[in-house]
Amino acid sequence: MTATNPTPPTPPGGSTGSTADDRLLRTSPLHRLLGRPELGSVVGALAVFLFFALIADGFVRAAGLSTVLYAASTIGIMAVPVALLMIGGEFDLSAGVMVTSSALISSMFSYQMTANVWVGVGVSLLVTLAIGFFNGFMLTRTKLPSFIITLGTFLMLTGMNLGFTKLISGTVSTKTIADMEGFASAKALFASVLTVGGVDFKVTILWWLGLVALASWILLRTRVGNWIFAVGGGKEAARAVGVPVAATKIGLYMGVSFAAWIAGQHLLFSFDAVQSGEGVGKELTYIIAAVIGGCLITGGYGSAIGSAVGALIFGMTDKGIVFAEWNPDWFKFFLGAMLLLATLLNAWVRKRAEATA
Repeated sequence: MTATNPTPPTPPGGSTGSTADDRLLRTSPLHRLLGRPELGSVVGALAVFLFFALIADGFVRAAGLSTVLYAASTIGIMAVPVALLMIGGEFDLSAGVMVTSSALISSMFSYQMTANVWVGVGVSLLVTLAIGFFNGFMLTRTKLPSFIITLGTFLMLTGMNLGFTKLISGTVSTKTIADMEGFASAKALFASVLTVGGVDFKVTILWWLGLVALASWILLRTRVGNWIFAVGGGKEAARAVGVPVAATKIGLYMGVSFAAWIAGQHLLFSFDAVQSGEGVGKELTYIIAAVIGGCLITGGYGSAIGSAVGALIFGMTDKGIVFAEWNPDWFKFFLGAMLLLATLLNAWVRKRAEATA
């Protein structure tokens, strides 16, 4: 059965209205802007930037902005796939320690096997992807909440990181691999510094921007993007119209693990060795960045660009407090305040978008 549009009413003056004109009215730039999930976070980011620009002299200098972008990129690399996962209606509490796990695997495998560093990097990629597959597979097969599944993975990885590191290395940190074959080329890919106009920028910024572009393309231009929004809005309804719900959720978890591998390699090749206890608590940072960026806790709404803006707010606040010479203990206070304000603003923006749709 096909629905037909009613004939538009005759406007004052006697001329007949145009259906095309009505469509243009409904999709005006203002309405499209109000419909963007990242609008609230963009407003917040501008406010944070102006605030620290006024009170901290070094904040707006090129070197200061480079520092801010680096801090944002280390969060943003993970916030992007976490945002996609949240749009799909799920969480991953193991994301933080998974970063450390990927770094530990690369380091210890290369050192113990006296292999080229790239061998350890490749093994780490396979194992980290397997962890993501495990999370997605257990979620779809057991029907347990993602909170429980990934909390279990978080605890297991935390114990394995410490236990295997002490068993193999005898300490809580890995041995340095800086003198091993392949280290220089791997460092160039994951932890190099690019100098532009006399200012140093970390390569993680490029990784971050690349992931944002890729995720935005997937969400907005591909069938998979439609599947992600569909399963986040309601998996049963999505399954009823032919969406591969299980494959989509497993793919989202593997996306998180792929980003964790990138972040883990950066961690390793930046410092030559890895502390096994790192990463605990970072998963909340990634989730908060995604929420500040416009993702809903309930799923089905958000954007990759919004997660990038959320990560940028993190970076600006973290480094802005340092440039302003404030006590860094206040960072979490500002973070909590921004989370609440951003959530309220995002809710208001979404209601306005629905009202003008």
